[in-house]
Amino acid sequence: MEKERKQELIKNFARGENDAGSSEVQIALLTERIKELTAHFAKHPKDTNSKRGFLILIGKRRRLLSYLRRKNYNRYREIISALGLRK
Repeated sequence: MEKERKQELIKNFARGENDAGSSEVQIALLTERIKELTAHFAKHPKDTNSKRGFLILIGKRRRLLSYLRRKNYNRYREIISALGLRK
């Protein structure tokens, strides 16, 4: 992920000025990384070693979304719609 894109995501989803580690920011960064890996697997379907890390990232994002849904449902809905995760 490019540094500019990462900073843009942090700025868009941060709660405050110095926020870089809240669950919202982590979910956004993981989603971007998952999108990049999805494109990678379209070109390299036999890359099974990277798929393990990919599945770990998906599980981590799922746990963070579950946590956010429990703690702040309104913010959860905002994140889901902003990232386009659910239909």
